[in-house]
Amino acid sequence: MKPRSPQLGRRQFLQASATAAALVACEAQAQQKSGLSPRRTLIAEENAKPGSLDWQLTRVRLDKTGGTRAPAIEGYCSRQSVKAGETLDFMVSTSPSARFIVEIFRTGYYGGRGARLMQTEGPLRGTKQPDPPVGENRLRECKWQSSLSLKIPANWVSGVYLARLTTVPDQAGEPYWQSYCIFIVRDDRPADLLFQCSDNTWQAYNKWPDSYSLYTDPRGAHAVGTEVSFDRPYGKYGQIYEHPLSIGSGEYLLWEFPLAYWLEQHGYDVTYCANLDCLTAAQITRCKTFLSVGHDEYWDVRQYDAVKSAIASGTHALWLCGNSVFGRTPFLPASNGQANRILKRTGIYAGLTDKEIEDAISVFTKDWQRDSRNEADLMGARSIVPFNGGGDWVCAKPEHWIFEGTGMKKGDSVRGLVGWEHHGAPANLPGLEVVAEGTVWRGGTTPARWTATIFSGPKNNLIFNAATIWWAQGLSSPPGHILPWSHWSRPHGPDERVQRITQNLLKRCGA
Repeated sequence: MKPRSPQLGRRQFLQASATAAALVACEAQAQQKSGLSPRRTLIAEENAKPGSLDWQLTRVRLDKTGGTRAPAIEGYCSRQSVKAGETLDFMVSTSPSARFIVEIFRTGYYGGRGARLMQTEGPLRGTKQPDPPVGENRLRECKWQSSLSLKIPANWVSGVYLARLTTVPDQAGEPYWQSYCIFIVRDDRPADLLFQCSDNTWQAYNKWPDSYSLYTDPRGAHAVGTEVSFDRPYGKYGQIYEHPLSIGSGEYLLWEFPLAYWLEQHGYDVTYCANLDCLTAAQITRCKTFLSVGHDEYWDVRQYDAVKSAIASGTHALWLCGNSVFGRTPFLPASNGQANRILKRTGIYAGLTDKEIEDAISVFTKDWQRDSRNEADLMGARSIVPFNGGGDWVCAKPEHWIFEGTGMKKGDSVRGLVGWEHHGAPANLPGLEVVAEGTVWRGGTTPARWTATIFSGPKNNLIFNAATIWWAQGLSSPPGHILPWSHWSRPHGPDERVQRITQNLLKRCGA
């Protein structure tokens, strides 16, 4: 496990808060003089508020060794994302019956603490809610009763929120148990950056209650027709980590939180959304730059079309991710009619060649389908076979402006930054440049070629592809995050060169 950031002492924290508040005030005065919108102070103002020393999970008990769920207390939210003024329901189950509290935290920088306590509810009475039957297409869809209905306050800033569920022992000295629920607060305001969480992929890999993800169909890992529901808790993450620290939070703390923490540390004007919020171009074009983060593998075709339309209209796109826009998974309504609560695998996008599919046929089924839309047209590169591995991020074009201030020369590398899935096979697009490239090794032995690319859109907008799930690991190491390890390779954590490259990109995008 990586070392955590040191906790701030009381005097240091007060000094940091005062400094942040002063910076906010100076920025506000400068904006008033220049006539700029005050929206630019929103993230800085939020992060000047005191963070919480205690927001992580402390006590988690899985149902068995190597298990997926934590039945002592587990839950899910009624919606992936919600706006201020709307109501969100929390469905919670405790086994055995127990009282519990719900503490809601917004994740961010907050002086290095990583989250701020927004509200506490309870104690509430919890009971064991029924496990759902196995439905058609191996669907496990919970129909739990709501344990708490919460109207989102008007002053809650867009962000990724964690609701920490904690049992309350009946007698002193008895243990408590914990898990998370996760949701996104979104807004409609213009902003520099739109941080799209990759929650479709969180759900695709979610094995709750036991081996019921999109990958566990007996026919094969990429079997067509399998379905997963957002109406169930997030179990322990199914790959790379054997650690319950993130149970209930999908993949956010693993791959995406380091970028959110870093952006908010530096006061970038960022707003957040879920995959389903990008089904129309208008939700994307309100922001200057679209960010795809971490492991963004599963997309509804409407999302593909919306992002393509946004890029065509001039929106910048930074693909700080790997294995993205690979699986075609249209949204379906829940059994109660609620829209966009089920994902169904219907095929893959068009990037892979017939030869690559043949080489990887063990993970597909004979009825695999390819969509006409090619992910490389959006990103500049795509998933390749082998799908996964680990490698170094190697500078190929040091004279390019993205490397300004890094001191990198051709062949210099950021060790271990590429993994565990990646992009390669650069698209045949006018003006596309390969700025970094190298070898990734599956299992430590089988090579593949990855490429990071950059090109201009039709409105001279910028499209950059970092080509690795682990890009955010090079930006920060917030509390609640641990470094991954896969295929005998790992990233090393924050790197000044990765930070500077990201700053250069964001500056060019007008952030």
